[in-house]
Amino acid sequence: QVQLVESGGGLVQPGGSLRLSCAASGSIFSIYTMGWYRQAPGKQRELVAIITGGGSTNYVDSVKGRFTISRDNAKNTVYLQMNSLKPEDTAVYYCNTGNRWGKGTLVTVSS
Repeated sequence: QVQLVESGGGLVQPGGSLRLSCAASGSIFSIYTMGWYRQAPGKQRELVAIITGGGSTNYVDSVKGRFTISRDNAKNTVYLQMNSLKPEDTAVYYCNTGNRWGKGTLVTVSS
């Protein structure tokens, strides 16, 4: 079974940047569609960005132009580069593929 482990969260000031990583087990990682989701306190989990095995990407409108999802198939890792962070980006960020979820990494944007 695929296991997902996120890292890279932390506290950052508004306007700052963070890069999240999600390391995946599994020998066929390259064909998986991978997604980053987030859940803010008191809100439902929402899709942030997705990348297919072929490298096609899609983003929720609120992060377009600020966040970039990418993958390194040689390292079985997917990344989320987050720039120009805003307080409303504060959430637990989860990595997903199919019905598999990581445990999440907390991103806090605050001055």
